[in-house]
Amino acid sequence: MAGSARVRAGPSALDGDVMIEVDVLGERLAPGAPPPGEVTRLCVAATVAVGIEDGHIAIEYVDAARIAELNLAHRGKRGPTDVLSFPIDGATVQGDVPRELGDVMICPEHTADLREAIVHGVLHLGGMDHETDDGEMLTLQTRLLAEASS
Repeated sequence: MAGSARVRAGPSALDGDVMIEVDVLGERLAPGAPPPGEVTRLCVAATVAVGIEDGHIAIEYVDAARIAELNLAHRGKRGPTDVLSFPIDGATVQGDVPRELGDVMICPEHTADLREAIVHGVLHLGGMDHETDDGEMLTLQTRLLAEASS
C-alpha cells in the first residue's frame, strides 16, 4: 500500500503474547509524526492497558477538511478536531476472525502532540471515554505517555 506502513507487534514487543497489527496511513500529512515502530509501541501500550492483546488498528492522518466532515457526520459538531476514534469489533469477536479494533483519525494541523493523539484515540477504541469517566482515561493516557518517554 503506498503511503502506509504495517508493523506487527509480537511476543517480543511486551511480555506475554501480544499481537497488535497497526497500519499507518496518510504520513505525508504529518511530517513530524513518530515513526511506524513508535506508533505501534504506543498502540500496544494503550491496548494492553485496557486488557486487549490482539487485533488490528489503523492510524490515519487526515487534513482539516476531512476531520471536519467526519466530526459533523459522527458527532454533530461543526469544524475540525484533533482526533476521532471509530471502534469496530469491540471487546468480543466471533470465531477465529482477527479482531478489528478500529480506526483512529488524527488531524496533525489541529493536534499539539501526535503521540498523545495516538494514545488518546486508541484508549477510546478500547472503550474508555474521558467525557463520562472520572478522569481515569486522561490519567492513564498521561501515565502511558510518561512510560513511553522513559
